[in-house]
Amino acid sequence: MHNGNRARWLALAVVCTGSLMNVLDTTIVGVALPAIKNDLGFTQASLAWVINAYLLTYGGFLLLGGRLGDLIGHRRLFTAGTAAFTFASLACGLAPGQPVLLAARAVQGLGGAVASAVALSLIVSLFAEPAERAKAMGIFGLVAAGGGSIGVLLGGVLTSLLSWHWIFLVNVPIGVAVCVAALRVLPAAPAAEHRGRLDIAGAVLVTSAVMLAVYAIVASSQAGWRAIGTGGALAGAALLLAAFVATEARVAEPLIPLRMFRLRNLTSASVIGVLWAAAMFAWFFLTALYLQFTLGYSPLRTGLAFLPANLVMGVLSAGFTPVLLAATGDVPPRESGLASGLINTAFMLGGALGLAILASLASGRTRHLVAAGHAQAAALTSGYHVAFLVGGICAALAALLAAALLRSRTISQASSTPAPAPADPASVGARA
Repeated sequence: MHNGNRARWLALAVVCTGSLMNVLDTTIVGVALPAIKNDLGFTQASLAWVINAYLLTYGGFLLLGGRLGDLIGHRRLFTAGTAAFTFASLACGLAPGQPVLLAARAVQGLGGAVASAVALSLIVSLFAEPAERAKAMGIFGLVAAGGGSIGVLLGGVLTSLLSWHWIFLVNVPIGVAVCVAALRVLPAAPAAEHRGRLDIAGAVLVTSAVMLAVYAIVASSQAGWRAIGTGGALAGAALLLAAFVATEARVAEPLIPLRMFRLRNLTSASVIGVLWAAAMFAWFFLTALYLQFTLGYSPLRTGLAFLPANLVMGVLSAGFTPVLLAATGDVPPRESGLASGLINTAFMLGGALGLAILASLASGRTRHLVAAGHAQAAALTSGYHVAFLVGGICAALAALLAAALLRSRTISQASSTPAPAPADPASVGARA
């Protein structure tokens, strides 16, 4: 029993380390953007695609990755996603120009989506005891909460002391170690998890819909919400989503059973995740821009300025945990990958939407004040104040909804059906 417990916590460490790389990558790039712009000759408009290329594929493939994990095995998908992410990180770090960097960022997003989509599922399968699962989710919540601000700190340190290339190259040895460790300590999928067929039509429709929606969101920060391209992408995403719902209602083995949206905790957690991520993503990026472009901080000083946030998030990380538990607590283990994909998609879409809207609010306020004759620095500061105020409202609303909607106990089949027992550590490495 002692060895089994030790194996589970070691497996959790592997999952958290792999997830940390993905979380870091959503913020570590922000501090290095000025250096990347100068080195590779990006324009101000094209520079945004260093982030957007990652968001497009990351958001688009989360649901598909979660479902594939349920069908062919969570360990397989976690290892494959981490390997793809690691290879793409190497390509990013060695990129000689814009096309290679953007293409590698897209592959990074794909690998990160696949690995992230099954991370919660692996925790669910590793920890069947409610108390241990809550503790494991608390640790995972610490990684998710603190990882973003650590990314800003690490990005500043690496960019200042070495170069922007190392914000990507640092992932390579870590990724290789995670892949090797995953094959040795993560439990292989039971035979029952290999049954079922992939809903190809549903996968194509929902992936395309999410990617179009993300494209519309990130494009809106440049072209505006009234632009033809933005409106067309949103309309296309809505049509594809409608076609997806119609398809799922009539196929025998849907990618996302529509009954899942009737699960109170899962649906509530997704809505809360959208609001929480909208506030947090925008806060990370806008604060980094404010510190560098308004206050004139160096990348290193910007990273150090985020240290208090790291400490606060570390202390309060247990408060993100109920959302993660709620997202997977109402579903049986065989669908935990899909539930994980849904909540991760909610986080990502909320982050992209919040960043686009709050950045637009800040920019609009700044333009208005400059046109009225205010100084540029004062106008920029006022714009950031508006964005941070709206972000704070989103975070407060998320907290209120969590208190009102999330149930303290799950009463579904998942609460009475134990998760699959973790494999013996001695035999894990011998199975696929």
